[in-house]
Amino acid sequence: MPANVTSNSSASTPSDSPLHAAVADDFAAVNRTIISQLASRVPLVETIGQYIIASGGKRLRPLLVLLAARALGYQGDKHISLATLIEFMHTSTLLHDDVVDDSHLRRGRATANDAWGNAPSVLVGDYLYSRSFQMMVEIGSLRIMGVLSGATCVIAEGEVQQLTNVGNPDIDEATYFETILGKTAMLFEAASHSGAILAEATPQQETALQHYGRYLGLAFQLIDDLLDYQGDATAMGKNVGDDLAEGKPTLPLIQAISAGTPEQARTIRQAIRQGGLDHLDEVLAIVRDTGALDYTRARAEEMAAKALEQLDLLPASPYRDSMAELARMAVDREA
Repeated sequence: MPANVTSNSSASTPSDSPLHAAVADDFAAVNRTIISQLASRVPLVETIGQYIIASGGKRLRPLLVLLAARALGYQGDKHISLATLIEFMHTSTLLHDDVVDDSHLRRGRATANDAWGNAPSVLVGDYLYSRSFQMMVEIGSLRIMGVLSGATCVIAEGEVQQLTNVGNPDIDEATYFETILGKTAMLFEAASHSGAILAEATPQQETALQHYGRYLGLAFQLIDDLLDYQGDATAMGKNVGDDLAEGKPTLPLIQAISAGTPEQARTIRQAIRQGGLDHLDEVLAIVRDTGALDYTRARAEEMAAKALEQLDLLPASPYRDSMAELARMAVDREA
């Protein structure tokens, strides 16, 4: 293990969170399955896989699978495998994203590419994707395979779209939402949608849970983009202004260009084109003074409200309550 990496095999899991209480036993089973499914004859695969899996996070995507399935009365055990493979898909995207973005810090720890290099990170990401599709086949649902395989294509397109947006100050709000739907919200949507399919939901319930995941994912990404300009670096595990440094035109910047004076708009546009943090203080003042942060939060609250509306088609249960709380938490968090 590289010298700048410490072992975290005993890292705490989020299973004791109130959000996870309704499915605590299921979530513990997912954690065990994650470890068992990381097994590989190549030690570096296990080392990097365990490192990134143990690096923290709320594991919201597998949680969505468990809550969606249980909220619809599912009594089997395939939701454990489904939740695990969703987490593997998510983890693989993190490994690839950190290489593309040349990131060195995630959740307060060195990224895998910083510790082991780009090539091992990409290849272990490929391994986790492959393992997720093996598990998908074992579940044996062609409809779930269709949803998840389709989602992987949309996610990849979203990542490419985000890459092509870098340094472009002419990105509008519609294009921004299209991008974050692909890169973030699609896996949330696939998680809740596939959980509903596994539970043999009615067509109306299935559509509701599909849309719930989509709106939840959009709310989460909007708040992530907001926190890049007003968050606490220690809580986030990354630096304030990282998106600006990479030249990413996120909604706070898009709205600041729209609502600001011509001079303010020129400053933001220049900052996006150049990347880096030379204009960080000016940009922070502009996004605050133009109301761009309040606007971004309002859009996130709008998405969370739409997510909550979808839950009306589910029977009352602790699982539905947890899903409702998850939507509220999406816009009330600081990291």
